Amino acid sequence: MPSLPAGPLLREVAGQASAKRSSQQRFRDEALALIERESLAEPALSFSIVDLEEPAAETLRAGDERFYAPKLLPQSGRLTALACGVATVGPRVEARVGALFRERSMSLGLALDEVANELLFAVSRRLQDRMLLAARKSGLNLAGELRPGDPGLALNAQAGLLRLADAESIGVGLFGGHMLNPIKSVSVMFGAGVDLPAVRWSRCDECSSRATCKIAPRELVDA
Repeated sequence: MPSLPAGPLLREVAGQASAKRSSQQRFRDEALALIERESLAEPALSFSIVDLEEPAAETLRAGDERFYAPKLLPQSGRLTALACGVATVGPRVEARVGALFRERSMSLGLALDEVANELLFAVSRRLQDRMLLAARKSGLNLAGELRPGDPGLALNAQAGLLRLADAESIGVGLFGGHMLNPIKSVSVMFGAGVDLPAVRWSRCDECSSRATCKIAPRELVDA
């Protein structure tokens, strides 16, 4: 499952409307060309839907892991599993960003870093789509989205989430305790179950940048 073709993702990012000044757009175009020319993007994803080992409670047990995540408890329906996923654009692009900064090519380095973030968001959307599809094939629906470090899921949940998502299969691990490696990676957990209602909260609710964030509204997943 893990690898994704980089071409469609690059075209998707390149096709996004931009309100940047001409000089910024030039560096953005150069960054996109650099990624393609040097094959810097190595998008990949992995996920699994793991049955709960006991009835849902504030601490959820699945796959020999324990997660304190009361926000995932539904108002109705039945929470039966956790959907854990991870996505990455690989290590090469962040290494190239570092090299550009060392060469003092700051503008191109910043543009490449920004494009890498957009690529990661595009891969993350693919991950969510595939998790939703897999859940529906199993007669389940997903509700709620949490990432380690969010209000509602402690950062120390990272290791267990990665293990359940089989992150090692796509080369994603941890460094410095709970930070993802490669840096341009993301992990996510959803509640999975039967007749779960749409949640009325978002992982972005408590973020001070929510009002101006261009990403937050697209991160919501319909149950």
